[in-house]
Amino acid sequence: MSGDLVVRDSDAGRARWAAVTVQELRDLWLGGRGLVLAFAFTALLSVIAYLSATNESLNFLEQRESVNLALQVAVAVGALVALVVAADAVSGDRERGTIEALLLTPVPRWQILLGKLVAVLSLWFVALVLALPYVWFLGRGVGVVGEAMLAGLLVGTPVALALAALGLSISAFAATNRLSLSVSVLVLLALYAPTQLPLGASQGWLAELLLRINPVTAAEHYSSGIVINGHPWSQDTSWLLAPIAAAVVMTVVALVIAPRAMTLDGGVQR
Repeated sequence: MSGDLVVRDSDAGRARWAAVTVQELRDLWLGGRGLVLAFAFTALLSVIAYLSATNESLNFLEQRESVNLALQVAVAVGALVALVVAADAVSGDRERGTIEALLLTPVPRWQILLGKLVAVLSLWFVALVLALPYVWFLGRGVGVVGEAMLAGLLVGTPVALALAALGLSISAFAATNRLSLSVSVLVLLALYAPTQLPLGASQGWLAELLLRINPVTAAEHYSSGIVINGHPWSQDTSWLLAPIAAAVVMTVVALVIAPRAMTLDGGVQR
């Protein structure tokens, strides 16, 4: 946290994490980092929308598949950005020399992490809003825009929450910012690697089990069924268990276990 967190005695009757959230949002958006990430995200979606609409090699894609592609990119990039920014939340404060002042504020450490987590999640919701015109452009005329955006909100929110909480936890334990970012990116690659497997490799009960327990692939399967295949919302709800469970578990880790690691050097406080 680059700014000074001020918590007055009059604030004792309310949740102090709100003050942390406001300060983190200021640092993220008024500091310019969030705007740069939003611009890069918009540029990426612009390229994908252009290729999906005009490139001859992609003309075989149906409009629903093009919409699903844009939606999956929005979910993937939104969650990636949330993870990376969260991975800098605590370890970055250590390296910038602001962690000591933060720890001296009269705010419980779990509320500090909660405030940081809420601020990081703003990146995901901004990404979803920015994806709306592209989803509309690619899906106009097939009546799938509303369903696609709701599906993105439904599957993307728990995925983004799980990854943001994961990054925050890693950042609390990691002694250096480089270590935090490296571990977070490795975990992200491990989660997204199954999405690149050929179709034949994803057949069979074992492959399906691995896809179901992976929150990223499970979320992708559920949203694809709605956007591409027109499945009813209740048909594949079992695939939502992994994203929701991951969001709950990682949030508990971030707010219950990770606060013990919010020390000057990292590691669990005894």
